[in-house]
Amino acid sequence: MTRFEGDDLSGAELVDVRLRGARFVRADLSGAVMRGVELAGADLDVPWLLDGESTLLVNGIDVAPLVDAALDARYPGRGLRRAHDLADLRESWARVQRTWEASIARAEALPEGAVDERVAGEWSFAQTLRHLVMATDAWLRRGILGIDAPFHPIGQPNEEYAADGNDPAVFSEASPSWARVLEVRAERVAMVDALLRDASPELLDEPRRNTWFPEHPETVRSCLHTILEEEWEHHRYAERDLAVLEARDRG
Repeated sequence: MTRFEGDDLSGAELVDVRLRGARFVRADLSGAVMRGVELAGADLDVPWLLDGESTLLVNGIDVAPLVDAALDARYPGRGLRRAHDLADLRESWARVQRTWEASIARAEALPEGAVDERVAGEWSFAQTLRHLVMATDAWLRRGILGIDAPFHPIGQPNEEYAADGNDPAVFSEASPSWARVLEVRAERVAMVDALLRDASPELLDEPRRNTWFPEHPETVRSCLHTILEEEWEHHRYAERDLAVLEARDRG
């Protein structure tokens, strides 16, 4: 497969082009217009589809709200991830942790080493949990608690972390054991547990600085929204790849 990386094809018109089986990773297709295209079997994963006023028109129908509703029905508690009330935020957090516990059990039932396998270049199950460690450090330890050096060395940064001018050297444990991943992950979950347990409605409205863009105002509530968004979305990715590993194991 020919690989194009870093190319800017904005505004290009592709006519009678075969892209069957092509893979688009971190590609900007916003505003793309497709007419008379064959999309049978296409698989789209758009993590920012449901942010703000984003739309995705299929045959003239905005399917973004339909996707959101279907995911909420599949994962009870997901619909509360941007809730205003403290009780609803606690419920969403409790629900997503129960789903993660079930997924960890599925991962551990696979052959040894499966938690470190990457499916189609995506993060492994262990890397996904390590990214959630980083996300908790970013939005709880730095965003809410104001800790200057919040990151644990096993954290898994996203692809843009270094490109955005951040130092990836803080994540010095590049290959921690599965036991180590579970240990640190449990510590971070306990931190969020404690914050939600002890928080008051007034605390949710307190102002905070955006973890990555300090000039943008946040609140404790909006930081919690981001933590919950990370938890629910990455759980979905993890389940998707677990299904592939399980099918291979059965086969």
